[in-house]
Amino acid sequence: MRNQTFVIVGAGQAGAMAAATLRQQQFDGDIILIGKEYHAPYERPILSKEYLINPEEAPKYLFSEDFYLKNQIDLRIGQSVSQIVPSKHCVVLENGGELRYDKLLLAVGARARRFPLLDQLGENVYTLRTLDDAQRLRQAVKKDKRILIVGGGVIGLELAATSCELGANVTVIEQADNIMGRCAPPLLQDYLLNRHQENGVQFFLDTKIVSAQKQGSELVLILNTGEKVIGDIIIYGIGAEFRDQLAADAGLVTNGGIVIDSRCQTSEPDIFAAGDVCLQREPLTGDLQRRETWENANRQATIAAHAMMGLEPPQPGAPWFWTDQWGINIQMVGNMQAEEWHVQGDLQSDKAILFGTENEVLVGAVAINQGREMRNLRKLLANSTVVSV
Repeated sequence: MRNQTFVIVGAGQAGAMAAATLRQQQFDGDIILIGKEYHAPYERPILSKEYLINPEEAPKYLFSEDFYLKNQIDLRIGQSVSQIVPSKHCVVLENGGELRYDKLLLAVGARARRFPLLDQLGENVYTLRTLDDAQRLRQAVKKDKRILIVGGGVIGLELAATSCELGANVTVIEQADNIMGRCAPPLLQDYLLNRHQENGVQFFLDTKIVSAQKQGSELVLILNTGEKVIGDIIIYGIGAEFRDQLAADAGLVTNGGIVIDSRCQTSEPDIFAAGDVCLQREPLTGDLQRRETWENANRQATIAAHAMMGLEPPQPGAPWFWTDQWGINIQMVGNMQAEEWHVQGDLQSDKAILFGTENEVLVGAVAINQGREMRNLRKLLANSTVVSV
C-alpha cells in the first residue's frame, strides 16, 4: 500500500502545528506544508509588542531550521495554491504544478480588512498582520511621532501601548462606544481605557472618519464630530478578511469563512480546515462562531491532525486568549459576554480576577496579572461552578 500524502495549505500557526502533530501521532506518510510568505512559520503575538520595542528582537520561529528536515516535512515557502480540485484530490499551484493529496488541510488564515479611505493616502499608512508588516512598522514608529491608530480592538490597543513606550504620541479612533467591545466585558474595557488614558493615549470613541487628506508630510483625518486629528503615521486595524475564496471556488460550504464541524472537517470529507479562516458551530446554540486566537489555531490544528489520521480528537476546553498592555498581563477564558461580572482583588493595583456568571454559574473569567490562577479557573469553568457573591 502506497504512503498517503497529506497536503497543508497555509504555513502559519495552525498549519505548522498540524504538521508537527501528525508526526507526533506517528503519521508515516508524506507531509507537504505550503506557505505563501517567504518566512518559515513564526509566532505572531510578539509582532505588536516585543518585536517593535526591541530592535534586536529576532522573529520567533515556531520550530528550528532543522525541525522540518528531521521530521520529513516538505516545507515550501513563497508558494501559493490557486485551485483545489476535490474530484481529483489535487491542488494546483500558482506556477501550474499539481499536487495530489489523500487528505488536505486548509489553514489559510486571514488578511487585514482594507480601509480604502485611508489606503488612498499612500505611504505612512500601515496595517499589522504579518512579519513583513511588523518590519515596516519597526522603521516607522519612533519617538515623538504622532501616531493615529484607527480601531480600538486588541491589536490597536497593544500597538497604542507599544508606540507610547517608544516615545510616540498616540491617538486612538474607534467607532464603537468603548474599546475591545467584541472580546472583553465592560469592567475590563473601562479598566483598560483608564490605563491607556493615564499613560497619555487620547481616545475618540463612538467616532467615525468622514474624510482623510494628506497635507504635506501630515495626515489629516476629519471626524464626524467635526474635529480634526493630525498625525505623521496611521495604523489601522478594523478586522479581518478571511481567505475562504479558494474553498468556495472548490465548492466547499463557506459563510465568510470555511464552515467546519467538531472534527475540523469541511463539507468535503477529505478536506479539513483550522485556524482563523474557520467557522465552527457552537454545540448548544448551533450558531457559527469564529475564534481568531493563538490558542484556537493550536487547538484546531491538533483536532484536525487527529481527524485526518482517523484518530479520536482531544476534547476542547473553554476558549482562552491573552493580551499584554502596559506591562499588564490579561488572560481571558470562557464566555466574555456573561450576564454579570464580579471583581475579586483590586483593579487599581493591577491585580484582580473578574468572574463572569449566568444564573450564578461561572461561565467566564479574566485574570489580571494573575496568570497562575488560570489553571484553577479552567477547572472551575469545566465543572460549571456556582459562584456566590
